[in-house]
Amino acid sequence: MSQNAATPGPIAREIHDLLTAALSPTHLEVINDSAHHAGHMGDDGTGESHFTVRIESADFAGVSRVMRQRMVNQALGDLPGQRVHALAIRATAPGE
Repeated sequence: MSQNAATPGPIAREIHDLLTAALSPTHLEVINDSAHHAGHMGDDGTGESHFTVRIESADFAGVSRVMRQRMVNQALGDLPGQRVHALAIRATAPGE
């Protein structure tokens, strides 16, 4: 797991675990971008409000970009929009 902070927080770990279980990624980075948004809209003070996910999974082969986003969001359940203010997703299939 990739993190800007030395130790990933509980939400970053949960994102990692949920995506690993649902999509069996061949590559997964969960990057906490929250420090770049401190004091901005959506910053809840936890230090875990904004993330970038870079995920590669065979499950994305032949699937549109929009459907890949939906697959990631579905795997994360209530995190996006509830406990995470912003989530940037880069979802690819192996070899892309």
